[in-house]
Amino acid sequence: MYYLGIDVGSVSTDIVVIDENFNVVESVYLRTKGRPIKAVQEGFKIIKDKVKSTDIAGVGTTGSGRHIAAFLVGADVVKNEITSHAVAALSLDKDVRTIIEIGGQDSKIITLENGMITDFAMNTVCAAGTGSFLDRQAERLEIPIEEFGDYALKSKNPVRIAGRCAVFAESDMIHKQQLGFAVEDIIRGLCEALVRNYLNNVAKGKDIKSKIFFQGGVAANKGMKRAFEEALGCEVFVPKHYNMMGAIGAAILSAEKRSKWTNFKGFEIADVNYETASFECNGCSNLCEVAVIKCEDKVIGYFGDRCGRHSGKVAV
Repeated sequence: MYYLGIDVGSVSTDIVVIDENFNVVESVYLRTKGRPIKAVQEGFKIIKDKVKSTDIAGVGTTGSGRHIAAFLVGADVVKNEITSHAVAALSLDKDVRTIIEIGGQDSKIITLENGMITDFAMNTVCAAGTGSFLDRQAERLEIPIEEFGDYALKSKNPVRIAGRCAVFAESDMIHKQQLGFAVEDIIRGLCEALVRNYLNNVAKGKDIKSKIFFQGGVAANKGMKRAFEEALGCEVFVPKHYNMMGAIGAAILSAEKRSKWTNFKGFEIADVNYETASFECNGCSNLCEVAVIKCEDKVIGYFGDRCGRHSGKVAV
């Protein structure tokens, strides 16, 4: 039997299938592009030819789009990103004490003690240090993002970059380029600046202890890994499936909750035509923008309201 994990974020949608020993059997990484339903469906189209729906014994969802994904696929477990990332890390190593997670649009820190979460923090305001910011800088420098970290490791004399703000960081990089500094020194300086920003903001006041896991898409950047190790004075470990840890954690949680049956609707939903619309609710001062999910002109669900006035009437 297999377990399905889905992590729907603002930048990427990650889908994994794990076996009973929590080994990853299949994985799919897709850009969300503001269309989470379409991203999940595209992922299912890829997986359905490799795994049978009847082999799925449990489904877990996580990420900012976890609720809409749970409704869409029929999830058994819906968990936040903090719990999911911690569960995935602990499944690999029970000695993990700190998790650094940097994704496309946000960053997190999670501290653990005896396999339990003791503290955490998230940054969803400043773009500095996130995957989307690094993508932009790689594009501006005309360097493939996959090679960004390699450039940083070549640096002999890193340049100090102002990293407290994405706008200032980019301006400072441009200024240093105009002064004639080597690209690899500027990139190394940027990595160091973004690590300082993370430690002074997201991780401020947190008790960072080894063993440290670095997760999320930015963990692929060798320059960021090296900068964290130099700043913290210890080794930082990047797990094999660093960019899928949220989805893996969700899948593991569904396995731990295993019951006689699953709510999974099957990979066949990949071929169903869903439409999304929205309206502003005037029922109270919140003025929520409510998303309406339709299938063949029939309303099957509402999402986005804070009070449950509409989402409490989901038609299944």
